[in-house]
Amino acid sequence: MKAMILAAGLGTRLRPLTNTIPKPLIPVGGTPLIVWNLLLLKHHGFHEVVINLHHLGPMIEQALGNGSKFGLRLIYSREPVILGTGGGIKQAEGYFANDTVLVLNGDTLFDLDLSALCAFHRERNAVATLVVREDPEAVQWGLVEVGEEDRIVRITGKGVPDPVSTKPRMFAGIHILHPRILRGVPKGVASSIIDPYVGAILRGETVLGYDLTGYWSDVGTPERYAQTERDVMAGRIRIEDRQDVPG
Repeated sequence: MKAMILAAGLGTRLRPLTNTIPKPLIPVGGTPLIVWNLLLLKHHGFHEVVINLHHLGPMIEQALGNGSKFGLRLIYSREPVILGTGGGIKQAEGYFANDTVLVLNGDTLFDLDLSALCAFHRERNAVATLVVREDPEAVQWGLVEVGEEDRIVRITGKGVPDPVSTKPRMFAGIHILHPRILRGVPKGVASSIIDPYVGAILRGETVLGYDLTGYWSDVGTPERYAQTERDVMAGRIRIEDRQDVPG
């Protein structure tokens, strides 16, 4: 399975910090945020990672290089115009060789057994699996409704009308998809990946929710960034659990 990290965003909520440093390179516990996720991918056996770039993209490329210092091969998908989650993944689809791909947000820090997630996705023969989590503010984040047998039935109110019984969740920004779900996504046009997921739900395809119960932070605001730093200092999430940071 290939992997992709979405790293093209502007990081507007963290300005002025992100005026001069792209959000994925913001240090957390002394290590750039995106490196935490690269090490997690390496720990779970991934070898090739596509990273999309827009805002201050050359800084990310210079910091990470070809990925050899992390034991990975990094491929960059450069976006002169920011394309969003749907358009960004669509532009990179040629790198996936029609294989299933794991997608991570480059601005989140989380603890999850990616091997177990991939096994769940394969065993259930899903077209897409979204990692979701309980959150009291799930509606504000964007409500994901999970029904029987872990099937997602609605996302932000779109999908199956009037499902009988669902669990409210929020999307954690980690997902697995088969490239065929991108067929209707226009290339070179900004869009959200949520739209093809809703389309798949309406067609009756298997779109699953996988619960994340471990650590998660989107590091999206100065307050959350400060809290994430405190969490790392308190040992709630540890870089050592992934592997030694390369020198």
